[in-house]
Amino acid sequence: MPEKDLEKYQIISVNRKARHDYHILETYEAGLILKGTEVKSIRNNQVSIKESYAQFKGMELYIVNMHISPYKFGNRFNLEPKRDRKLLLQKKQLVKLKGKIEQKGFTLIPLRLYFKNGYAKIEIGLAKGKKLFDKRRDLTQKAIQRDTERELKYNKWGR
Repeated sequence: MPEKDLEKYQIISVNRKARHDYHILETYEAGLILKGTEVKSIRNNQVSIKESYAQFKGMELYIVNMHISPYKFGNRFNLEPKRDRKLLLQKKQLVKLKGKIEQKGFTLIPLRLYFKNGYAKIEIGLAKGKKLFDKRRDLTQKAIQRDTERELKYNKWGR
């Protein structure tokens, strides 16, 4: 059997605003180190990655400001909701990313959080911030694309 057929994805959270605010240059899949009841909270979709970002501490990469709500039945085993969580990447990828992050204007932002074969994974993107005119141009291009698709559909049915 092909290996791709064995992989099961369960998307938990998507950061839609990231593609609006940033130019995504590259994406990477990273594992997450979670403790205690955090996995149960993530499985219950009690997580937010909207305002989070990735940051280097030495040669290790951490996701900062990702909110995982305390598990309802976790009582004393619950951890702080916005604690820093370590990301797991290969050493080559870490060195490459650290070099690019040190350049001006680049940042690492989470794009989506999902489970892959039972393990929590996060897709992070190397991003550069968009200017206001870039955002406006993207919105006009999206509107033009939507109008052309509407016209094609309209002409296809001959109305």
